[in-house]
Amino acid sequence: MVQGYNPRNGQPIGEPVESTSDSAVDELGLAAARALPAWSAWSSAERAEVLDAVADALDAEADLLVATADGETALGVPRLTTELKRTSNQLRLFGEVLREGSYVEATIDSPDPDIIPPRPNLRRILRPLGTVAVFSASNFPFAFSVAGGDTASALAAGCPVIVKAHSAQPGTSRETARVVDAALRASGAPDGVFGIVYGTQAGVRLVRHGEVRAVGFTGSTGGGRALFDLASGRPDPIPFYGELGSVNPAVVLPGAATERPEDIATGFAQSLTMGVGQFCTNPGLLFAPTELVRGLAAAVGATNGGAMLNERMRDTYVSDVDGLDAGELVSLVATGTAPEDGWSVPPKLYTVTLRDFADNLATLTEEHFGPAGIVVTYDDVDALLEVLPRLPGTLTGTVHASAGEHDLAGRVGDVLRTIAGRLVFNGWPTGVAVSWAMHHGGPWPATTNALHTSVGATSIRRWLAPVSYQSWPDELLPAELRDDNPLGIPRRRDGVLGTH
Repeated sequence: MVQGYNPRNGQPIGEPVESTSDSAVDELGLAAARALPAWSAWSSAERAEVLDAVADALDAEADLLVATADGETALGVPRLTTELKRTSNQLRLFGEVLREGSYVEATIDSPDPDIIPPRPNLRRILRPLGTVAVFSASNFPFAFSVAGGDTASALAAGCPVIVKAHSAQPGTSRETARVVDAALRASGAPDGVFGIVYGTQAGVRLVRHGEVRAVGFTGSTGGGRALFDLASGRPDPIPFYGELGSVNPAVVLPGAATERPEDIATGFAQSLTMGVGQFCTNPGLLFAPTELVRGLAAAVGATNGGAMLNERMRDTYVSDVDGLDAGELVSLVATGTAPEDGWSVPPKLYTVTLRDFADNLATLTEEHFGPAGIVVTYDDVDALLEVLPRLPGTLTGTVHASAGEHDLAGRVGDVLRTIAGRLVFNGWPTGVAVSWAMHHGGPWPATTNALHTSVGATSIRRWLAPVSYQSWPDELLPAELRDDNPLGIPRRRDGVLGTH
């Protein structure tokens, strides 16, 4: 059985959910395989209508979903209300992606017998891979969970989805799945296009299932690496798109530190402690001039902690900061407050010189999931630029600069872009917009594939694979590739983009 707990007091909450048996996982996999031909054959416009219907259904049940999630996560009604709206808007974004049509990358090369080698009539399009297994995240019980971005983008691509519910949120997962399933059925979607499983063993079975063709995962580096190896080690290896750990370095240049020390300190403290530090974009490393430390310490010391999502995360955070406290590598400069009940933890801020950081880089770049940060002090920008490329892959890199430091900020950005998937200027990385231009990914260990993102329109690309049609009759081609372009979508014909 999978039991939820209230992080505010550590007590069980809600009825436990039965773990999914191996045979039930297998049945869901076969049902998804049966649904694939019909679901992938639906037009993009038809699938868009279904996604809109799912979004409307989630909005209609917001009160129940938010209350259930708050009981299992302690994230608070305001935060969860906003997140649920983000989740429904995410589904609607993919409706827009489907209607616009360029996501299929329709490409046409006219025949040319006079070049070497001769070119036949070639038409290329992206087609759905097949059933996608989605692993829910704990820190975003809606936006990265049962009806989150992985599910939305996979359904948009024409792929059936089987979700592995997060074990800390069985009630939230069950209620969300109920809403999604009902909306899909009411829209006439084929049986088996969506399913959900519970329990660790069910997740392992799902990755191994022969009908699963790709996996989306958001979670710990250890758990993600184990599943990544499992997906890669199958007799028929499948792609595994995991978002794992990230330290999200932020650099404060000297001019910015002098011009707006209070704003930077306040903004950093808010970003570090947002959601009790349980954001994948939490700025765990801050590189700053020494004179900024006092203000940073005051800002973090004035913050309040709170309950972490589950007992394991609380215990890991406590173990991590206890290790930092007991060691000699960093100095504790601030501790915030926290309630005494449940799985609550206080924010903490440490400091270390750039030289000592560089000498112990592997240890000091380990992610501490929660509201703990390390300020690396420097007095030589050139020395800093030598250290930054050695940082592990990360989701984001941030630069704070004054108006007179743009050239220097550009140099820092050129270094950060080699290790980060999103570069932030004079802001903070927490908060990830759901849009066409967003990239939420980065080199290992931030993700298992830096080419693709788990947020935004292009996340659909993970669940698609190219197929070229050579010399096929027009009437047998997908509508997106036919001569008259009946859908009016953007296409590349003979190297030229347009709607021709």
